[in-house]
Amino acid sequence: MTQQQPPLYAPGLADAGAQIAQLRQVLALVEEMAERASVAPRDRDLDEAARISAAYARAFPIDQKRFDALAAETARWAAAGVGALLKLDEAGMPVRAAAERLAEELEKGLGELSGRLPK
Repeated sequence: MTQQQPPLYAPGLADAGAQIAQLRQVLALVEEMAERASVAPRDRDLDEAARISAAYARAFPIDQKRFDALAAETARWAAAGVGALLKLDEAGMPVRAAAERLAEELEKGLGELSGRLPK
């Protein structure tokens, strides 16, 4: 029998850019609920996801863990916010102001995530 090394496990490595892209999609939904001008995904967003993935691959493990923790936290509160907006909308209540606030917070969160990794 030959001894084989287990494959390298790098949590988040393939997903760092995808996490950013998913949060950008959530932001687009929230902006729509806030009645902001609709902006289609741009090449800049794809470039950002690729840069984040590359930076994540170069980052120290502690920086990767911090990024993962912040990305997970951001995704949790974004999901909770969207869920609350949908319930309000289903109840016929206005959501524009709350969606605007959530969009602002998502923009800040995405900025923090982008700055979390070394350039």
